[in-house]
Amino acid sequence: MKYFGGCDVGSTYTKAVILDENRKVASSVTVRSKMNSAESAEIAMGEVVSKVEGLEKIEDLTYLVGTGYGRNKVPQAEENISEISCHAMGVHITNPDVKAIIDIGGQDVKGIAVAEDGTVQTFAMNDKCAAGTGRFFEAMARAFECTLDEFSQLSLDAKNVIPISAQCTVFAESEVITLVGEGKPRDEIAAGIQQAVAKRCFVMAKKAGAKDSIALTGGCAKNMGLKEALEKVLRIKVVELDIDPQLMGALGAAEFARQKGMDVYGE
Repeated sequence: MKYFGGCDVGSTYTKAVILDENRKVASSVTVRSKMNSAESAEIAMGEVVSKVEGLEKIEDLTYLVGTGYGRNKVPQAEENISEISCHAMGVHITNPDVKAIIDIGGQDVKGIAVAEDGTVQTFAMNDKCAAGTGRFFEAMARAFECTLDEFSQLSLDAKNVIPISAQCTVFAESEVITLVGEGKPRDEIAAGIQQAVAKRCFVMAKKAGAKDSIALTGGCAKNMGLKEALEKVLRIKVVELDIDPQLMGALGAAEFARQKGMDVYGE
């Protein structure tokens, strides 16, 4: 059995996936990224390889592709491919019916239109401001003195929405702290935050060609409050993926590795 790896070195988390030659996920890991991208990749790849019987080291993989913020630092990678292409391919092999993606990473937001073969048709990217990214949600959770998981659920029971006017992460955090201090309902403040992020995603979704449905990828895809807010703002269905949405970049990289590896080394 041949095995193929994908490693997505992000600014916040590093993800790795190993596929077998039949496209079955053999193992996957998600680790917090270090300051050094090469160290992050080495840790993730070491862990993901150790979970597969018959593999002892990274070199035992037939083919390895790096992607993400630190894609050039993945040890022993045969090549690197942009995270935009890898997220598109990862979603495509998970659910080929999905043609539009919003990827919310640690430091940027991307809208991606997926072609019939899983390649990128077009994309839009907001990388000039941290508002609406993973870093933004971490700041909001700090303001509420709760975990990201707790924050993602907080707005689901809100009866009303308290709008958040600030667009900047720093100013928004100050605004939220003030509202909490005034005793405003925490769930309604959280609903306002989710709504503000959903509105920022609106342009990305339209540029990605979203019509009837869209998929969320990245760690923020696990934010149930954001999913609900997006469905209300975009007026379309947010499709839930069968595989962890945070792994989509690494999964797509592994699929590219499988395709290329089978072409070169397949029987």
